[in-house]
Amino acid sequence: MTLNQILYFQTVARHQHFRLAAAELSISQPSLSRSIAVLEEELGIILFERKGRTVTLTKYGKLFLEHADRILDEVRLAQKHMKKLSGNAGHVDIGYVFPLAAHYIPHTVRRFLSTQKNKDVTFNFHQSHTGEMIRGLKNEKYDVIFGSYVEDEPDIQFVTSHPAVSYIMIIITPVGHPLSKKEQVSIHDLEHYPLIGYDRTSGLGRFTSRTYTSYTLHPNIICESPDENAIASLVAEDFGIALVADVAILDHFKLEKLHLSDVTLHHTVYLAYLRGHYQIPAVRNFISFIKKEGTSL
Repeated sequence: MTLNQILYFQTVARHQHFRLAAAELSISQPSLSRSIAVLEEELGIILFERKGRTVTLTKYGKLFLEHADRILDEVRLAQKHMKKLSGNAGHVDIGYVFPLAAHYIPHTVRRFLSTQKNKDVTFNFHQSHTGEMIRGLKNEKYDVIFGSYVEDEPDIQFVTSHPAVSYIMIIITPVGHPLSKKEQVSIHDLEHYPLIGYDRTSGLGRFTSRTYTSYTLHPNIICESPDENAIASLVAEDFGIALVADVAILDHFKLEKLHLSDVTLHHTVYLAYLRGHYQIPAVRNFISFIKKEGTSL
């Protein structure tokens, strides 16, 4: 059974006349008759009662018409949806790390949608850590992501020439903590107090782990948390101190923010997408927008 056969059947059922249906379909009447005969043979049931020049649906033809109408409605809906996606009014699934949730992502997407050609694009927003988002890109859960740079991922294109956001790394402590009273705070001070770390599978978890190794540090990491909100909550309640990205959410907690005096650490977030993978215009336009304006937002 083909879609053409279903369409031919629906048209004959509507006109109750082969000649009129053939004229609408722009095919010969004999060709239309043969197509319906083949369909009936394939289904093993008679769909039409022939009455001279006209036809009427059998009881089973009426039942089949219900199915045919639903099938063709779905086909038309699918065509309409694909046509929409092929134009500027498409859809983008984006993933991003927690620090971008408060301002960068909402502001960036709103700026993108404010242009006339992008105004009808729709978005799905997913907040996660870089490792999960890399898997999501490969599984086509996301069209683009904003996360940490990951080496040895040949299938992923990181737009390193246009970093999305760069955060300075700071130490946070409870209010009144001894470290907050020092005039200068060294990265080596991290070894002297219990430390709340990032989840080691996250981008910032890998970044801080590399940092500790590069400075030959052996901090006492008492627990790991997924993001700055969770880490700041524990620090504010005096469970330990932490080395974190200086993001806006920290200002909602009662804690001390200390800048390192001996080193300057930055954690950078990049736009990434699947290399060599087909992208609809809406996705391509969004990537171009980020490359052109993303760092100035």
